[in-house]
Amino acid sequence: MSGPVLTERSGSVAMLTLNRPEVLNALNRELAEALRDAVLAAETDAAVRCVVVRGAGRGFMAGGDIGSFHRDLDRIGDTVGALIDVYHDAARALARMPKPVLASLHGPVAGAGMSLALTADLAIAAETTTFTLAYANIGTSPDGGSTFFLPRLVGRRRAMELALLADRFDAARALELGIVNRVVPDAELEAETMRLAERLAAGPTRAYAATKRLIQHSFESSFAAQLEAEREGFVGCAASHDFAEGVTAFVEKRKPVFGGE
Repeated sequence: MSGPVLTERSGSVAMLTLNRPEVLNALNRELAEALRDAVLAAETDAAVRCVVVRGAGRGFMAGGDIGSFHRDLDRIGDTVGALIDVYHDAARALARMPKPVLASLHGPVAGAGMSLALTADLAIAAETTTFTLAYANIGTSPDGGSTFFLPRLVGRRRAMELALLADRFDAARALELGIVNRVVPDAELEAETMRLAERLAAGPTRAYAATKRLIQHSFESSFAAQLEAEREGFVGCAASHDFAEGVTAFVEKRKPVFGGE
């Protein structure tokens, strides 16, 4: 299969696969544009209730395409500026998407790859996955939303350590830091990813959207404003078919069947 990003559907799960395996899915303009387009399509597709982002070949993403950067040093500012603009469109869409986004990680997760993994709502990693923020190793500061999400996940001091030292660490450490939610044996990554994605897709996705919005905005809200936002979210969900189904299923002592409405 060709194309820098492959989109597949399994029921209501959209799987977006980064597809430059010959360079460990290193980010270039073409990959950024394809990712943006795939994310926007998944965002607006009502039939999609969960999105999985994963990498083809030996790793998730080994960062930016440094080889192309080197070939274009004479006008690198314009080149990377345009690349970042496109990639940030994709990152914004992933963050605002009113459906869960799951990162399925294996092999190297470095630089822009780590930024992409941090943007997802949940992350599952194979045991042999390695992580590094990496940017300092080529003399630049991070992008892709990593300086937004990383301090919120690990705290300011640890975020500074990961960004400034750019050391490589393993999946067990990523789990300890809260960068990933689960670590599984390599051979089980695909099956466990789909199991979790299908569980999310079968859930109350309208409530998930409200929950995602509340948590993302909580760092900028006062307590009073957050309480009001929670009230609005709950009242809005209470008018949904999913809420009626959830309450009825609870009373009837059965498993609810949610439709995302």
